[in-house]
Amino acid sequence: MRRRRACQPCGYRFTTFERADAPALMVRKRAGERVPFQIDKVVRGVRAACKGRPVDDSGVAAIAAAVESQLRSTSGDLTTEQVGLAVLDELKRCDHVAYLRFASVYKGFADASDFARELELLEGSGSSL
Repeated sequence: MRRRRACQPCGYRFTTFERADAPALMVRKRAGERVPFQIDKVVRGVRAACKGRPVDDSGVAAIAAAVESQLRSTSGDLTTEQVGLAVLDELKRCDHVAYLRFASVYKGFADASDFARELELLEGSGSSL
């Protein structure tokens, strides 16, 4: 909404703009705690996964924005699992190495067989490597 205003003491006229805030996304942690969604945590995780990869800061920001947009389309509280899977979804489209790095932390890979299994799933999903 656009409003035209005036300064009371000096009479200077100016325009202000108001817009409605999007409702806050809430994330339910594994322990049951509810916390607000923080896009900077997504950015940090994606940036770490993309370190040394051909994904620049604007690409990282685009991935985080796409994740937030995807999560806003869901109703109710989010789970940490939904957030992690949304990040994996976007990384799968962007960079397969970054996807595997993020998956190794998110899914808690214990050994090389976990990487091999995830790589087979990635290859089997129709993605070109």
